[in-house]
Amino acid sequence: MPQAPLDPPPASPSGPPPATPSGPSSGPPAAAPFGWIDAEARRRADAGLVRTLRPRPAEPDVLDLASNDYLGLTHHPAITAAAAEAARRWGAGATGSRLVTGTTELHGELERELAAYCGFEAALVFSSGYAANLAALTALSARGSLIVSDAGNHASIVDGCRLSRAETAVVPHAEPDAVAKTLGAHPGRQALVVTDSVFSVDGDAAPLAGLAAACREHGAALVVDDAHGLGVLGEGGRGALHAAGLAGDPDVVATLTLSKSLGSQGGAVLGPARVIDHLVNAARTFIFDTGLAPAAVGAALASLRLLRAEPDLAGRARTVASTLHARLTAAGLTAVRPDAAVVSVRAPSPEQAVRWAADCRAEGLAVGCFRPPSVPDGISRLRLTARADLTERQLDEAVATILRTSPVPVG
Repeated sequence: MPQAPLDPPPASPSGPPPATPSGPSSGPPAAAPFGWIDAEARRRADAGLVRTLRPRPAEPDVLDLASNDYLGLTHHPAITAAAAEAARRWGAGATGSRLVTGTTELHGELERELAAYCGFEAALVFSSGYAANLAALTALSARGSLIVSDAGNHASIVDGCRLSRAETAVVPHAEPDAVAKTLGAHPGRQALVVTDSVFSVDGDAAPLAGLAAACREHGAALVVDDAHGLGVLGEGGRGALHAAGLAGDPDVVATLTLSKSLGSQGGAVLGPARVIDHLVNAARTFIFDTGLAPAAVGAALASLRLLRAEPDLAGRARTVASTLHARLTAAGLTAVRPDAAVVSVRAPSPEQAVRWAADCRAEGLAVGCFRPPSVPDGISRLRLTARADLTERQLDEAVATILRTSPVPVG
């Protein structure tokens, strides 16, 4: 169902649900300013929705199909060495906003090479992919303009829409006709359409060609979050927009993260040079945020260069995802066919999804577990992330563990 523009934001497909506190204004006054939090804690506990932080060890103790380390570069010796060298040369932190002291030569190198590799005119690096989405949506829209947003978009896009002060129309998932209809209802209005390239819950890809056609028919810009496409889709992992033939077009902007395929930290916006220049002068998450730490910049730059030297990594990640899907569905499980590196396997209920993930971990396999209210569609699932560095033996182990612990009868 489409969401009304003023409804509460949908939960992030890849994180905890938004807080929905009753707040100090509902019910009798609390004994203390934050007394109402206790009631919220009890509500979460009663619903089985308490989340806790669990530090991971420095050396992995389980087979990891839960992280977004699609190319297996987070622990790659060349990448960690580049991070260490950048920290030694440039310091542990960026020291300030990038407009003050936070920009280094490394930032410029990464921006130039990232833009060139993905096929865009220019790029701008941010401290996170979340900050990059906030920047693009708030700085490229205005009060009175229109943003058309896919119902399955990530929470960072949802928050960017809300902060933009533009009117936001949420349209049904992956339906270019609905986008065209919405744009057509606002002729002559400044508008942009925003979508994930690959949706992080089910791993399905957005219909970018159809969305671009709808935008061009009505004079709107297209903003695509390619967080799950970079390093996996397109020639040599150049991303979903490159694969769709849209990279570098004057009406197209990409946002992405450096923390998935590139195994580092941070985010970026890619697009026409005039768009990037505008963000430098207008994006609050760029102007007022401390720059990305040199170690993260050095690691991301090294990963990008490694990807350029080993373009088969992208295809390997897709092959692993397809193999997981084929073997699990052949055994009788219901899984969404992956368009990139995410494999979504349906669970019968939220409780069984949680137990399934816990049983997998107990047997040495880490998998993601998504359930309501974190998923707006109400479907509970395991979320598996393929990695290019998984061996055939590890794939065998992963499949065997998932099937052995499955709450669904398998053959």
